[in-house]
Amino acid sequence: MAAADVLHRNGYEATTMKDIAAEVNLTAASLYHHFRSKDMLLLAVLEGGIDLVIELIEPIAADDGRTHAQRLEEMIKVHIYMVTQNTAVGAAMIFEIRPLMGFKMGGRYSGGASGKHSALFNERRQAFFAKRDHFEKQYRDVVQAGISAGEFRVVDVPIFVKTMLGSNNWVAVWYKEGGRLDGEQVASMVADTFVQSLRVSGGD
Repeated sequence: MAAADVLHRNGYEATTMKDIAAEVNLTAASLYHHFRSKDMLLLAVLEGGIDLVIELIEPIAADDGRTHAQRLEEMIKVHIYMVTQNTAVGAAMIFEIRPLMGFKMGGRYSGGASGKHSALFNERRQAFFAKRDHFEKQYRDVVQAGISAGEFRVVDVPIFVKTMLGSNNWVAVWYKEGGRLDGEQVASMVADTFVQSLRVSGGD
């Protein structure tokens, strides 16, 4: 998404709607017709990213034909590969999410919008964070099930998953297309690292 590329290049605070409009060959007025504020546009970028990755990992998490380790490994691979193919969106999940977290009705991140628009933005913002929690829960459930089955060693599941997802998302910051490893190779290596760290001693 062009907006994500501009945000990634300039940073949220420095980016203007005029910058984004120029990237997609629109006037600022035309862009405002679709997105009432920069905050709403940022939210659309993040929504697109979270919707895509949820669609990809949900079937894997629910696949009873795989072991917990196989499910977790594939979920990590899919997530990281998606990040390597959409680095600007992945970086936005790390660096540009703060404006959403700091939103207050009528406050700094309401974009000077009307009360009606501010309420709509807040509703979508809350829905986004609910999706993000749902996404994280897919991993927590698989890790916890693996522990309960004796397949994984006992860990603090929320902390482990947050650490793992932070590492996954951070790939967007350092991954370079055309570098020493491609997206699939990076995804496989990171997935193997986390899954191996969970295996009980002597596990396959």
